[in-house]
Amino acid sequence: MNVIDLRSDTVTLPTPAMYEAMVSAPLGDDVFGGDPTVQRLEKAAAGAMGKEAAVLTASGTMSNLVALLSHCERGNEVILGDESHILHYEVGGAFALGGLGLRPVPNDAQGRLDLEEVGRTVRGSDVHWPRTGLLCVENTHNRCGGTVLTEADLEAASEVARKYGLPVHLDGARVFNAAVALGVPAERLARHADSVAFSLCKGLACPIGSVLCGSGEFIGRARRYRKMVGGGMRQAGVIAAAGIVALEAMVERLAEDHENARVLAEGLSGLEGIELAPPPQTNLVFFTVAGWDLGHFMQRTWQAGVLCLPEGGRIRMVTHYGIGREEVEEAVARVRKVLAAPPGVRREA
Repeated sequence: MNVIDLRSDTVTLPTPAMYEAMVSAPLGDDVFGGDPTVQRLEKAAAGAMGKEAAVLTASGTMSNLVALLSHCERGNEVILGDESHILHYEVGGAFALGGLGLRPVPNDAQGRLDLEEVGRTVRGSDVHWPRTGLLCVENTHNRCGGTVLTEADLEAASEVARKYGLPVHLDGARVFNAAVALGVPAERLARHADSVAFSLCKGLACPIGSVLCGSGEFIGRARRYRKMVGGGMRQAGVIAAAGIVALEAMVERLAEDHENARVLAEGLSGLEGIELAPPPQTNLVFFTVAGWDLGHFMQRTWQAGVLCLPEGGRIRMVTHYGIGREEVEEAVARVRKVLAAPPGVRREA
């Protein structure tokens, strides 16, 4: 039985063109500024985000941490959503390594921040209080269901930040998904932030990597912090080569993932007991299963060859490169069989 892996878009394998590019990439020592393939990727990434410069990092978590360190001083506070990836899934690096406080404010179901609460959370000038150093937003928003923040949403957040003299960092791990869903260039979403990080290793299907973009001065600081946290990767062109292919060939195909997510969601919603939470806007599908312990449900789907993850009291499935319409339809069929399980595997609703 073939395994249909819907745990995340991080499980993608490189495309044949990526493998070829990685093997043939010109290389140098990136810490010394001498890897031409890294330089080419960083230039392309900065251009795609409408920024002056960029730096390649090992992961989205590293990009976000380096961004926070570069924007803030020790003892500063960072305002971000209470459902944000930085708060929930980045191991507390901001306060463990950066001495930064994280001040969460509510995200709504779309992933937008409560901007009135943002204003109330910004610290004043009282000598007893830490300074507020940064506002972070996330697009697409993972825990809110792969939801998309529009240009208007991002502009509104930026306006509040400017009112209080704060820079804005965009955790744009899946910002290209947002751009494709909205039908706009990613640059138009990134323009409202001082810095933006995007992942190469999610929907873009690279084996590793993230890119942090911003002004030339900001990226200069970021390079020092990247080195500090162990991100000097030497002949990193073998990573960057796949990223160049991704930017050139893998962005528009994200629409295929979105369509497959829609088909998956429609198929699942037709099964007894499954309720979408919410309907997908991009490539993430979240749902609940009435009458089932989610851990047990996940165990049964894994036994059926459909890999998924529990998250926030829901099940998450993610479409990506390597998962086509046939796999999506087969996944729905296997879940249907799981739901028809004999007595004893279900708990009372």
